[in-house]
Order: sequence, then structure tokens, then C-alpha cells
Amino acid sequence: MSDNTTSRPRPELGGNLLGPKPTHLPDELDRPVRERDGDDPKKVAADHPTSPLAWALLAEDASADGDVIEAYAFARVGYHRGLDALRRAGWRGQGAVPASHEPNRGFLLCLLHLVRAAEAIGETSEVERLKDFIAESDPSLSDATTLAP
Repeated sequence: MSDNTTSRPRPELGGNLLGPKPTHLPDELDRPVRERDGDDPKKVAADHPTSPLAWALLAEDASADGDVIEAYAFARVGYHRGLDALRRAGWRGQGAVPASHEPNRGFLLCLLHLVRAAEAIGETSEVERLKDFIAESDPSLSDATTLAP
């Protein structure tokens, strides 16, 4: 009988067959931005640069104005701010980030805006990677075109 101390976790020893638990971002990440609804999005983002929602709102405005490159840039910043926040919340590169948890929506909005902007500039591999990320985060968003903050 061999001593195999590096084997995968077994269910009876606490392994999780369903994968990692869903990640929930803290409410304080985007709450100050939600409370400033109607304020100038650039001022809000300057006051709350770590908030993915602030960057998602900037991406939304840029997209509405037809500025795809600016929308892409804003969404990309929000995406990276969101990844930082997810990691601080215990996310390890996989697992659900459900839209049903309101504080996750700013990050998910950034993903949706980033997909649209990447499609508009023809960045096909980025689009596919992001769509996979969205499907893993919250399958209900796979065909979404919008997500209310």
C-alpha cells in the first residue's frame, strides 16, 4: 500500500463535487455609486475608481454616444477593478458570480459592455473568452444585452 499524500480531495474528506461556492462582492464596493444615481458618471468614477459599476456606467454612456473605443477602455478598467475585488472576496479564477447578488452587477455589466465593444472592433477571440466567462459567472446572462445596476 502506497502513501499518496498529494491525491485529489475526496468527498468524504471535504472535497466539493459541485465546485467552488458562488462569489459575492461586498455591498460597499458599488453602494456609493448606486447612491449617486443621476450624478455625472465621470465625477462618480473619479470619486470611486475601484467601483466596477462606476466604470460600467461610463462604458454605457460612451457606447450610447457611439464611441466604441472609449466604451471598450472604460469597460476594460471596470473588468480589471472587478477581478481585483473578486480575488479579495475569495474567487480563485472560476465559479459563479451571480447577478442575483446586486453588488456583483457592476462587474457583470462591465463584462457585457466589454463583449459589445470587443464585437464592434472585431476582437473575436476576446469576445469568445468573455462569453465563456459570462456563462460560467451566471448562465442566465449568456444572451443578455443589458443588466440593470
